[in-house]
Amino acid sequence: MIYRFSALFALLAPIAAQADAPEVVDATARESGSGWQISVTIRHPDTGWDHYADGWEVLDTDGNRLGFRELLHPHETEQPFTRSLGGVAIPDGAESVEIRARCSVDGWNDATYTLRLPN
Repeated sequence: MIYRFSALFALLAPIAAQADAPEVVDATARESGSGWQISVTIRHPDTGWDHYADGWEVLDTDGNRLGFRELLHPHETEQPFTRSLGGVAIPDGAESVEIRARCSVDGWNDATYTLRLPN
């Protein structure tokens, strides 16, 4: 019986851990001055200072960081929430960027959100 429980736990643990990963549910981009303004909407079950979405980044299609927005406090009563980052330098000719979010406990979510850039 203990073996069955252990085996079940081993199978479900990665699913449970991933369930708390911050999720990018929407994003927009607009050219602004010499760069781009990126607005990102994140959903995460923030519980307070002990566990909250604490940042997101913009990546080119090769995985190079183009911008980072640190989130300085939990948003447990504001879900999902949107924050922006200006001055993001996106290479000429880029058609899309990738965005991924991070939380204070689980780190970076491996899943990325593809944001197609307006023409």
